[in-house]
Amino acid sequence: MSGMDLRLEDDVLRQRTRARIFSWLASNRAPAGTEEISAALDLHPNGVRRHLERMDEAGLLERTRSKGRRGRPGDLWSVAPGAAPGGDRPTGYADLARWLARAIPPGRNRLREVEKAGREIGRELAPEEPGDDPVEGFRQAVASLGFSPELETRSSTGFVCKLENCPYRASAMENQEVVCALHKGITGGLLAQLIPNAKLARFEPHDPERAGCVVAVSGPVDGGD
Repeated sequence: MSGMDLRLEDDVLRQRTRARIFSWLASNRAPAGTEEISAALDLHPNGVRRHLERMDEAGLLERTRSKGRRGRPGDLWSVAPGAAPGGDRPTGYADLARWLARAIPPGRNRLREVEKAGREIGRELAPEEPGDDPVEGFRQAVASLGFSPELETRSSTGFVCKLENCPYRASAMENQEVVCALHKGITGGLLAQLIPNAKLARFEPHDPERAGCVVAVSGPVDGGD
């Protein structure tokens, strides 16, 4: 993404209503329709749609079409996997500090406890309504955390996802073993909530500066191609 693109994203979110909409979508962790967003923020749908389309043009949002509903399919909006508001790729320092404080017992650094706490956090973070496609719901939930996930392969028996960004890179460089254990737990918790019949078959951490961690999921996956 060029410097001009980054400045465009920054300028788009200087508008207060757009910033509110973007923040709500980031915290929602699941695609939402224009009417749902409008109702949640007490705004007129026509104005909300114009703001959504502007953020879509700037590369901040991803637009998909709803499935399995009567009538004309509607637009669903979510934070784009590569969104970089303010010119920086997503970071999660504030959340991570809180989660680590909760995950690591005082005076101890035991990875099983960290991963277990991560699973609990992942369950809490999972959207209540993942939508018609559980794999896409999982990808959107991971994207909302700032990992910029890209599906590399997908079938009815699983999928492989590559994470193009590490929002916790600064902390991971200080203590990668603990941070990655927490991340693995969060991933497992999201998966347990969104695709309960599948399992985390492989979690492959990479250099946090370069990103590229791999998440491989196996088992029955509904909605596969």
